[in-house]
Amino acid sequence: MVLGNLAEGLARTADGLVRSVEDAGAAMSETLFEPTLRLGVTGLARAGKTVFITSLVANLIDRGRMPQLAAAAEGRILTAFLQPQPDDTLPRFHYEAHRAALLGPAPHWPDSTRAVSELRLSLRLKPTGLLGGMTGPRVVHLDIIDYPGEWLLDLALMDKGFARWSADTLARLDHRPGGAAYRAAVAALDPDAALDEAQAQGLARAFTDHLVAARAAGFSDCTPGRFLLPGDLEGSPVLTFAPLPASAAPRGSLAREFDRRFEAYKAKVVRPFFRDHFARIDRQVVLADVLGAIHDGPRAVEDLRRTMADILTAFRPGSASFLARLLGAKRVDKVLFAATKADHLHHSQHARLTAITEALVQDAKARADFAGAQTAAMCIAALRATVEETRTHQGQPLDLVRGRLLEDGRQAAFYPGALPDDPAALLSPARAGAESWLDGDYGIMRFAPAVQSLKPGDGPPHIRLDRAAQFLIGDRL
Repeated sequence: MVLGNLAEGLARTADGLVRSVEDAGAAMSETLFEPTLRLGVTGLARAGKTVFITSLVANLIDRGRMPQLAAAAEGRILTAFLQPQPDDTLPRFHYEAHRAALLGPAPHWPDSTRAVSELRLSLRLKPTGLLGGMTGPRVVHLDIIDYPGEWLLDLALMDKGFARWSADTLARLDHRPGGAAYRAAVAALDPDAALDEAQAQGLARAFTDHLVAARAAGFSDCTPGRFLLPGDLEGSPVLTFAPLPASAAPRGSLAREFDRRFEAYKAKVVRPFFRDHFARIDRQVVLADVLGAIHDGPRAVEDLRRTMADILTAFRPGSASFLARLLGAKRVDKVLFAATKADHLHHSQHARLTAITEALVQDAKARADFAGAQTAAMCIAALRATVEETRTHQGQPLDLVRGRLLEDGRQAAFYPGALPDDPAALLSPARAGAESWLDGDYGIMRFAPAVQSLKPGDGPPHIRLDRAAQFLIGDRL
């Protein structure tokens, strides 16, 4: 019996080694002959990740609107086609359903991202160079990994203990919706008292209600992210904790148990996400609703600025060596920060929105550039939902955008207000903690997707999606 078990164990070990060698050989073959580029797509609340991915794929398949993507403009992309994704355990990104939602006869915005998903788009490319005539077309696989921005922000928790996280979170409650109610709930209990599970669940619910309200008010840093997107973890002890004021935390107390559950959240939720998904990404795009933050006020803008800087701590920016890539050690070498919904502004203000976005990510960009990664900031609209027009108002020309209102479907023209030429006009009061803008009133309107009539070979209309694609993947095509 012992010898039989030993033989079985050795057989399993040998089989595992063979599989590892086969997997390594397949990875090396794919790297050399059919290289794969893994593009991570995430975004903060209301940024439009699903629309970005859907429009990007549609415009890579039908490239009539991609003149700034060099490989498309030069005719080097022979065809682009969807293939089964390589990761069997990840849900597939529902491209066909999302495309139908955006471009169907009754267009509407698809549901937002609530979990990790993946899609593989393969591009067959015309051979180039001196040996181009001697070789056939080559294939590059683009694996797009979609994941919630809330999960990305959780990676910053890995360097914090429960006490520090609690102190940081409690310090910003006073300026966020629902913060006072949560403070009142904390004041009504003794953190050093014996754990009462019903009390713990009530406090976790109160903290979650605060996070939901803060996100709805335009705040970006609303961690832990799984409190907002719990999935099958809803109601579990790993999501039943909340920040508490400093205490002695004796054994068996509420504070001691919350400390333990915070560490379990990092070990069993955050670390596996980083290990299984995030650490394998080559390129990254981070989408942000900058216009929405400006509309929500100075505190939302400052929160967005700090969040963008914190996001870079989750990356390992810089260039990996060729051998390291063969062995699977990935580093994010390009990061794009994109302000979405540029179609909510007349093009005459796009340069200002780009300048504001660049200023917002200046700290994040400095960290990435120092580590060797390329970064860029731009304003885009993955799917253009408006048209531009100019009207005369009080004897002066007024640049407007017009589209179909999300609430009732009516056509409406809209002027959101003029963004400042100098980004400091927004960032300085935001850093100073101002409660409102002194000399600006920035409006926002929710537009529905427009009904489209696409010509053969044309993808969905967009603003600068081709420039974003050129930065993210152009060098690999």
